[in-house]
Amino acid sequence: MESEQISIGPECLAGELHWQADSLGMVVFAHGSGSSRGSPRNRHVASVLHGYHLGTLLFDLLTKAEAADRQKVFDITLLASRLIRALDWLRPQSRFSGARIGLFGASTGAAAAFRAGAQCPARISAIVSRGGRPDLAGDALAKVQAPSLLIVGGDDVEVLRLNRQAMRELTCQKRLEVVPGASHLFEEPGTLDTVAHLAGVWFRNHLTGGAMP
Repeated sequence: MESEQISIGPECLAGELHWQADSLGMVVFAHGSGSSRGSPRNRHVASVLHGYHLGTLLFDLLTKAEAADRQKVFDITLLASRLIRALDWLRPQSRFSGARIGLFGASTGAAAAFRAGAQCPARISAIVSRGGRPDLAGDALAKVQAPSLLIVGGDDVEVLRLNRQAMRELTCQKRLEVVPGASHLFEEPGTLDTVAHLAGVWFRNHLTGGAMP
C-alpha cells in the first residue's frame, strides 16, 4: 500500500492518500463536524477497506480558520463542493485511471456525500453513510443515483429515525443497516469493525469495472 501526503485546491486542504496497484476503486472520506482527516474512527475504517483492496483518500474538508467557524462546519453546500474538488484532483491522475470512486461520509459529512452524489452522478459509483445526517442534504437525496448504504447504531434513536426517513426519499439502490447495541460514534466493542466490513463489502460490490468518468 503506497502512502502519499497531498494538498487539494487553492485552500491547500491537507490529505492522505493510500493506494495499491490492485486496488478495486478509491474511497474518499468526508468527516463529520468537529473532525478532520485525523478522525480515529475514519482512519480505522480506511485501514479495513485496504484489506478489501480499496484505495482511500482522507482529507480536511475545511481549513483551520474555516473549521473554527460553526456556520461553515454545517454548510453542507460548501462541504460538498470540497468533496467535488477532491474528485477533480483525482481525475487527471493517470495512476488511478479506470478506478471508480466511492464516498464514505460520517455525520454531517454524509450529507455532503449525498449532495456531491446528486451533483456528480456520473462520477460517484457508491456511497456509504456512518451515523450520517442525510436529512441535511435536503432535496438532493432524491437526485442521488449511486447505490447507497446507510449504517446507524441501534441505540442512536434520533439519527436512526432520520435515516429511515431518508430511505423513503432516496430513489437509488439503497440499504439501511442497523448495528445492534451501537451508539452514534460506534464506540462499543466490535461495532466499528462491523461498520468497516459492511462498508468494505458494499464498496467492493459497486466499485468494480469501468473507467473513471
